[in-house]
Amino acid sequence: MREKTHAAQDALALGFERTGVLKSMDEKETQIIPKPYLASPSMTKDVLERHHFAWQKKYGQNFLIDPGILEEIVRAAEITEDDLVLEIGPGIGTMTQYLCVYAREVVAVEIDRMLIPVLEDTLQGYPNVEVINQDILKVDIAQIAEEKNQGRPIKIVANLPYYITTPILMNLLEKRVPYESITIMVQQEVAERMQAGPGTKDYGALSLAVQYYARPKVMASVPPQCFMPRPKVDSSVIRLTAREEPAVRVDDEQLLFRLIRASFNQRRKTLVNGLKNSEELNFSKEEIEQAVTAIGKPLTVRGETLTLEEFAALANALGSAG
Repeated sequence: MREKTHAAQDALALGFERTGVLKSMDEKETQIIPKPYLASPSMTKDVLERHHFAWQKKYGQNFLIDPGILEEIVRAAEITEDDLVLEIGPGIGTMTQYLCVYAREVVAVEIDRMLIPVLEDTLQGYPNVEVINQDILKVDIAQIAEEKNQGRPIKIVANLPYYITTPILMNLLEKRVPYESITIMVQQEVAERMQAGPGTKDYGALSLAVQYYARPKVMASVPPQCFMPRPKVDSSVIRLTAREEPAVRVDDEQLLFRLIRASFNQRRKTLVNGLKNSEELNFSKEEIEQAVTAIGKPLTVRGETLTLEEFAALANALGSAG
């Protein structure tokens, strides 16, 4: 392990003893956890300069520098000393340090190999963290839960580049990885879309997909000055609490989401025309009209007014017709 920096030495000196920390699911030990020290513009700049870090525009990197927001994220995620936490996109380790203080164990997955030496530096002295240099889309999260948490659901925390947030989130939800909650920093308008209801401007396919798998709740607003460099948009911390079962019962889940996508691809069209024009669907206009009527909706209805329950009923009606 490389020589400790002054900041790391100071953090260790200010560390505190945490008793009763789980070494494994049935064995406990006492650990000395260093005090987090990275959450400031000066420390972040110092670490990046010392490691000659080159910003990767393709990764859309913005590092948190506000300790108050980091504490809010930990509180929102309800991290306890019994928890295994999967962190996606640890960056230079700022939030990782906070997670290590509160969690039993942290597994941090970072795609940028240039950040691995930085993480080795900033996380030295933290005994309860493992860093994996890999694309989260290729990580077997179920295996991590099995090996490190006896297969029990884990808590996921992430501060991701906004361009990749939705694909990663939907991958986690659709694969039904064993999670208890996902607490994630997202663009404010994306957070609003996730919890939007029928008939609102923010309501769409993302709203329905997220609410099908989880219960979303915005936990905090985060202004641009909390990051380095500053993004051009406001951000939000949103927590998605896993449902034990999907929000609605549907005979064909894939058909449900094909209907949802088709309905919102052409928002200005009626539901009937939107579904008829979709390349993902092969129903006749007559079949669609009969299904829409069967769920008690007029033929002039637009998809953006349907609830998740009504989309499920429509999928069941069309499924039986097919």
